[in-house]
Amino acid sequence: MYTKGLGIAVLALFLVPATLPLWYDAAAGRARTAPPKLELPAGKKACIEATDYMSRYHRELLARWQESVVREGRRTYVAADGKAYTMSLTKTCLGCHTDKAHFCDRCHDYLKVEPACWRCHVVPPKEGT
Repeated sequence: MYTKGLGIAVLALFLVPATLPLWYDAAAGRARTAPPKLELPAGKKACIEATDYMSRYHRELLARWQESVVREGRRTYVAADGKAYTMSLTKTCLGCHTDKAHFCDRCHDYLKVEPACWRCHVVPPKEGT
């Protein structure tokens, strides 16, 4: 037989862990702000894929690139628009996004994630240095 108390307890067991990050931020005095707005690098009209796609799936794209280059020896990526690019974080991505602090770190800090890119790749120097 269904008991009201059991249903509330099960619901609480689900809701407490699910909302814990919100409560933690509130207790620490950190309010969630709007995601950072990223601009295209100066002189660039577009990224290799649509901005919406890149903001959501750049990690998966880079993982596929790594797999293709390291395991399969393929080094050319053909974007949705048919344009070909070299699969290289250093040459392709960091060729445009040269300021890690201004571009990469803003979103990663906002989301509280630490990408593994910099374990192998050299952090790009700041623009103008």
